[in-house]
Amino acid sequence: MQRLINYEDAPPDVRAIYDDIRATRKTDYINNFWKALATDPASLKRTWESVKQVMAPGALDSLTKEMIYIAVSVTNQCPYCIASHTASAESKGMTGEMLHELMAVVGMANETNRLAAGYQVEIDERFN
Repeated sequence: MQRLINYEDAPPDVRAIYDDIRATRKTDYINNFWKALATDPASLKRTWESVKQVMAPGALDSLTKEMIYIAVSVTNQCPYCIASHTASAESKGMTGEMLHELMAVVGMANETNRLAAGYQVEIDERFN
């Protein structure tokens, strides 16, 4: 199991990133993903900066981005990411019905992707 670095045990560079996570997310909570990455401060900083940039509202709203993150996490079979991004999506307004529909889309996309790949279906000219 990965060692976790709590705030009170963190060196100043890690505390600064934890402080930014707290400020950006408007929370006092630092989850275990960040605490595990803190054992490698360079990876923690790089990953946090990327997540902060990618997950910020833009052409896609925050809830849509969280739901995409859930879909990819389900496909990649990452229980931690599924749990944390489901909680985040729920805090942004995702309902149980939305989650059920999302899982139906994820399941269907995975099934039809495998069928298209397995049958080596040629891409239609109009899609190119």
